[in-house]
Amino acid sequence: MSSRHADAHAALWPRFGLTVVDGDRTPLDLVELFGRDVPVVLEIGFGMGDATAAMAAADPARGYLGVEVHTPGIGNLLALTGELGLDNVRVACGDAMQLVHRIEPASLDAVHVFFPDPWPKARHHKRRLIQPSNVALLRDRLRPGGVLHCATDWPEYAEAMAETLDADPGLRRLPETPHGRPETKFERRGAAAGRPITDLRYERR
Repeated sequence: MSSRHADAHAALWPRFGLTVVDGDRTPLDLVELFGRDVPVVLEIGFGMGDATAAMAAADPARGYLGVEVHTPGIGNLLALTGELGLDNVRVACGDAMQLVHRIEPASLDAVHVFFPDPWPKARHHKRRLIQPSNVALLRDRLRPGGVLHCATDWPEYAEAMAETLDADPGLRRLPETPHGRPETKFERRGAAAGRPITDLRYERR
């Protein structure tokens, strides 16, 4: 991490940070985590956190819980949280699905999965985040009417995502509308390489 990231981590992790421990199934109290009862958005894999901070700043009535394993990204989101004076951001470090297991059913307002690793080689497809067992767990954590929003710049992964999400009986695909999210670094890279951007939004029935 840069000195800016390291300083932010040292100063802000005790207040805003959450370490995900493998095998821990202790229920996560979201009211305690945010210090108040707010609708919560879970963002899986926030990268450097710029988009997360922008969404949280524009949406102060909801809490944003981001989970990432990339330490410079964690440091950057903590730095942005401090610089922008955000109190509705919490930053988790560790495996995302381990964290999801700790979240109570029907307690999330939304789940964001923006530009996850596409694992383009066929032998690595089993590592992709959007697969039936993970989708079922994410859907279970959404409240009825909650939204699972995925985005990718890999057309083949977009097709696989849509097939998996369409097949989940507890989800209903929402009409295509402007995605309403900030542009991410991975999105800019994909667009610069000529890859189309696909947003998929599903509502829990």
